[in-house]
Amino acid sequence: MTACVIESVEDAAPGEAVRRAGPGGVFPIRPDEGAGSGACARKAEEGDNAEHWRPTTTRRGCVPGTASPARSERHPLAIAADGSYAARLTLGANEPSHEEDGAGAAWFPERWTLDGPEPYAVPLPLDQPEEPDAEVLPLADGRVLIHRRVADRQAFSLLYPTGPVTGELPLGAVECAELTLLPPSPDGTRAYALAPGEHGATVWLVAGGAFGPEPVATVRGRCTGGVWLDGTGRLLALDRELDGVVKAVAVDLERGGEVSPLLQIAEGSNDRLLLADADSGLLLIRSDAPGHDRLGWGVLGSARPVRFPQCLGPADRTVTPFAVQPGQTLMPESCAVALRIDGPAGTWVGTWRPSGRQLHQQAAPEGWLAGTGLWSRDGVLQLPYATGTMPCGVARLEAPRDVPQDAPQDLPPDVRTELTTEPPQPEAAGGNGSAPRATRLVHKPVPLQQAPLTGRTAAG
Repeated sequence: MTACVIESVEDAAPGEAVRRAGPGGVFPIRPDEGAGSGACARKAEEGDNAEHWRPTTTRRGCVPGTASPARSERHPLAIAADGSYAARLTLGANEPSHEEDGAGAAWFPERWTLDGPEPYAVPLPLDQPEEPDAEVLPLADGRVLIHRRVADRQAFSLLYPTGPVTGELPLGAVECAELTLLPPSPDGTRAYALAPGEHGATVWLVAGGAFGPEPVATVRGRCTGGVWLDGTGRLLALDRELDGVVKAVAVDLERGGEVSPLLQIAEGSNDRLLLADADSGLLLIRSDAPGHDRLGWGVLGSARPVRFPQCLGPADRTVTPFAVQPGQTLMPESCAVALRIDGPAGTWVGTWRPSGRQLHQQAAPEGWLAGTGLWSRDGVLQLPYATGTMPCGVARLEAPRDVPQDAPQDLPPDVRTELTTEPPQPEAAGGNGSAPRATRLVHKPVPLQQAPLTGRTAAG
């Protein structure tokens, strides 16, 4: 079990919250401790003598600005599962440049509305700036969850605009050294976090529960990642390291955290899950089963082995998927996948479909919040960006069509793309869709399987 202590604001006496520390370990804390911003404790609006602890409110007077590329890397835009809202940590427009560690910078949360005619941003500053290690995550109702480290605790609050001010609803805290927010839940109403422990990792429900943060699953081993496998927020995939080998496992949050194998490409291979699409079952995987780390794809529930296209492994470039086209029910090979490509020349955008065997590479819009974006159901990629003149923008990119290799490419001249193709190859015995080659594989890989429905094991 993870040595964590729950703090909750439920059932507290007037003017105080209660920290639940296990049997015999209940002791009061000040309300403003649970709502602190970074190292600075924030007092409730009513003051120390308030009879009831109501959400704090602070007037919003800051103007959203643009973080430097390095800061954008540390504070990416988190997008709700339904694409309605997004949130990030940013700086005021009048803030001077600061050192790379962000010391002295006036960070504050910012919410983006993406489902309207035009995107727009709403700053959500409070009376104290946030610490640069704070995390934010949007909910489907427009509120923004913020995670702050306060001394040896991990505190959570919900922020929301209320006219000219920002409201804050403290949710409680978890006492542990490390904790990271997981991607937005598909249902849009709950939020989860992952905390490593001495003997395993604990999945915490930090927003959407009945009594503040609560543990919902404990998984043996060192766990990282976090990908949702279904559309309800029940099945969570984690990359678990045991005995020096990393394998993706599925955690059933509605069955007490039951853990089942998910990826078993080869006995000694490190198999990580990067993305999953619940509609089509498409999975994007990174594994060293072919002999070195490669990007591959498979289908949840399929008996066919994982394939590793050659076009997804260009030399001197790192390719990372970040969005999958939704709505392609039972058609995983037709899903468009958006990829971030990093190389000596910088960072740009790639698009690819399993059926096309072609990697299309295009320049990213200026100010792109690299590695973030979402697809519409009709195949339009939306890339959020922020510049000095456009602090909240979304560039729309239609994925280039796949051109048969024996046909002339008649793309319009204004679409500057680089195309990497590969010839159709027979599937190798090792599950590699590219040309057969000598690898370190000794055993025949086990095909990708939908483990959560069969072969259940005990929790953890």
